[in-house]
Amino acid sequence: MHWLYLAGAILFEVAGTTSMKLSQGFTRLVPSILLFVFYAISFVSLTFAVKKIDMSISYAIWSGVGTALIALISVVFFKESMTVLKMISLVLIILGVIGLNISFEK
Repeated sequence: MHWLYLAGAILFEVAGTTSMKLSQGFTRLVPSILLFVFYAISFVSLTFAVKKIDMSISYAIWSGVGTALIALISVVFFKESMTVLKMISLVLIILGVIGLNISFEK
């Protein structure tokens, strides 16, 4: 169940960050409100996840997967550029998350 909380925390964090972009600097009401709602749900879900999952693992997965998803959304939906350096950097983030998971396996 705690892994589901972590997955939910990631999805709501991504939704919150996407709402941040859509709010256009808090000039659009609905995305501005959703930004706070999604982040609140994300933090509540993450709090439940860390009850059973090590903080270092859960936070690394939450931030790493969230970063990768936001980068993908930025390229696909907001037409931001994807350079080779950005792609390599995202791969390094993902490898770092995998490395943390492997190092903590018992």
